[in-house]
Amino acid sequence: MSDDKAANGARILLVEDSPVVSLSTEDALRDRGFFVVGPAYDMAAALDLSSREQIDAAIVDLNIRGEKCFQVLEILEKRDIPFVLTSGYADWTMPEEWMERPRLQKPFDEEALLKKVEKLVREKAG
Repeated sequence: MSDDKAANGARILLVEDSPVVSLSTEDALRDRGFFVVGPAYDMAAALDLSSREQIDAAIVDLNIRGEKCFQVLEILEKRDIPFVLTSGYADWTMPEEWMERPRLQKPFDEEALLKKVEKLVREKAG
């Protein structure tokens, strides 16, 4: 499956509290053919969207307004929704269960992020 077909209409949850990062990420996702769910700028929105929206994959900032997003990751895991973690902090301290998940350090290259998201969508589609 080509990257374009992997992206075609796939719904990506974006959990990101930085408006600058969020806007550029949204633009990159839409340009590649994804539908952006959110973005969730705070934990309440992230928990709500991750619980109730139809989502094919997610991009989750590890720290949202000073809170770690572990509850969001648990919801995504229970719903079998793959995700990539991002962080602007050098501290990637997190429970062992999340250590092997795909992640990118901010500032990240948008193309690298898109490739990771496309891979998640392809793998989920089987």
